[in-house]
Amino acid sequence: MKKALLVVSFGTSYHDTCEKNIVACERDLAASCPDRDLFRAFTSGMIIRKLRQRDGIDIDTPLQALQKLAAQGYQDVAIQSLHIINGDEYEKIVREVQLLRPLFTRLTLGVPLLSSHNDYVQLMQALRQQMPSLRQTEKVVFMGHGASHHAFAAYACLDHMMTAQRFPARVGAHVGAVESYPEARVGAVESYPEVDILIDSLRDEGVTGVHLMPLMLVAGDHAINDMASDDGDSWKMRFNAAGIPATPWLSGLGENPAIRAMFVAHLRQALNMTVEEAA
Repeated sequence: MKKALLVVSFGTSYHDTCEKNIVACERDLAASCPDRDLFRAFTSGMIIRKLRQRDGIDIDTPLQALQKLAAQGYQDVAIQSLHIINGDEYEKIVREVQLLRPLFTRLTLGVPLLSSHNDYVQLMQALRQQMPSLRQTEKVVFMGHGASHHAFAAYACLDHMMTAQRFPARVGAHVGAVESYPEARVGAVESYPEVDILIDSLRDEGVTGVHLMPLMLVAGDHAINDMASDDGDSWKMRFNAAGIPATPWLSGLGENPAIRAMFVAHLRQALNMTVEEAA
């Protein structure tokens, strides 16, 4: 039986960050199941159109990819989502999987990064590995995408867990005026927690500088423009205007080996399910 691995992400039109993040995830996922042929799909129609019009590159939607795989005779297809939360983009995949399931003998779907309590715990452990060296009154602020979908609460949940656990709660953490606070916070571009809430909170704590990092698979448009640019509405400029100098870091989550390992674990979990349980 022909077997395929379909890796699905929101996508990006930036080739360098695609290579560093999406391709890196695809490579690790493919290595975990070498008996499967690797394929790619994006859920963002806007990015698919941009790549086609600008670069002449055709990327399938999940629906198109599954239809092609069925036509090519693949009957055992494993799909892994590279989305962060179980929001609108992931639900697109679920609907398309349900629609096309009759075309396959086996069709499994691995869940997004934050899909269980243990995922939040593992994500915090993974983020510890990319924390920069901080002065006593500096913090890291992670920028999530946000969503109108009720899954936006995932960002507030992660922020709450970081606060409750005094993230990163590592040996040798600072001793000083801000020792009772976490060293990192989470905000979202398009929903709660808004950046203004974080600015007010960190200013009240006496924070004198922040490092901005994307809580997104890739460091694409949001990271480059909404987080790190010199535009007056960017997070960098808003922190600067509040008297808290901001240093942006343009690295996506896909560059973190521990986060790639989480996606591999989700794929393995899906493959270990029965046909009835999967997806």
